[in-house]
Amino acid sequence: MDTTAAFEAERPRLQRIATKVLGDPGEAEDVVQQAWLRLHGSAAEIESLPAWLTTVTTRLCLDRLRARTPVPVEDLGGVADVAPDPADDVALADTVGVALQAVLDRLSPRERVAFVLHDSFAVDFPVVATILGTTPAAARQLASRARAKVSRPAPADRLDDWQVVDAFMAAAREGDFAGLLRLLAPDAVVEGDAAAVLVGTPARMSGRESVAGFFDGSAHAALPALVEGRPGYAWYHRGAAMVAFDFTVVDGVVTRVDFRADPDVLAAVVRREEDRER
Repeated sequence: MDTTAAFEAERPRLQRIATKVLGDPGEAEDVVQQAWLRLHGSAAEIESLPAWLTTVTTRLCLDRLRARTPVPVEDLGGVADVAPDPADDVALADTVGVALQAVLDRLSPRERVAFVLHDSFAVDFPVVATILGTTPAAARQLASRARAKVSRPAPADRLDDWQVVDAFMAAAREGDFAGLLRLLAPDAVVEGDAAAVLVGTPARMSGRESVAGFFDGSAHAALPALVEGRPGYAWYHRGAAMVAFDFTVVDGVVTRVDFRADPDVLAAVVRREEDRER
């Protein structure tokens, strides 16, 4: 079978995977066509075409999902040699309903990919890990976290905490004062611990307008992070977290931001693109 014929035999399966991951048949078709162009332009020796195409298609979907969020993410790089062929075990799940799709939209890109590939298409975790560039244990944790969110969906009109935090920081960087006000509780508070105050953060301020004014047009150097397991941000210097932004989100709005520079706290800060989506 020549390459074109082999690809066309795989196209329906790739279309189903991309549609499930992206939730948009039109966008999925575009991704599958991109996969064909990658294949057509590749000079590499491909041991398993179904596995190679699964990896390429899923990574293209991952790029699309990441482009929908404001946080910076790492590049997974080119397609590497892939593990065992998952094609034999792939099974299409039921069509995603509107409610489930709304929940999937709240998952992080890597959670969504891990959940869809494993739970809907029976792709083994070692293969999922290869596609995501992580370990099988991390891929299993991603799918588990996604499964928990799907089984306990959030209200349709409320964002997850990490989405609120990311939207707040995007508004801060863009100088969107009105957007900051919408994302702050009326009695929002900012406080800095002793170590953070020493490096220039405020000791305390309160009130929606004051907090919004402080963040308006600022925090360009802050990066997404986990602070004691919660979605936050941090200022980094030469790869080390210097000040953590510890957010408290209640009912979809920010009620307080704690600037924390205590060494014990900073030692546990993790870049969120490396951890949140595992």
